[in-house]
Amino acid sequence: MFIISQFRYFFVVFFFTVVLIIAVSLRNANNRVIYELCIYRSQVNELKQELGVKRLRFEGMVNPAAIQERLDELNEDS
Repeated sequence: MFIISQFRYFFVVFFFTVVLIIAVSLRNANNRVIYELCIYRSQVNELKQELGVKRLRFEGMVNPAAIQERLDELNEDS
């Protein structure tokens, strides 16, 4: 009887230890995934800002008023 209760005690302690180790492992994996997701989101936001700046520059080059302004500058230099 005493040996069986020791075995049960050992089994319960071992089981809870394994469950806690797995829980900590899953939590660490979850935190790592969330951290990488935040990094990717910030990189996407930076790329969007860079694209916005380049788009504004391009629109400034293609804008008819800007083209006319550059042509006027070229004509004045000639």
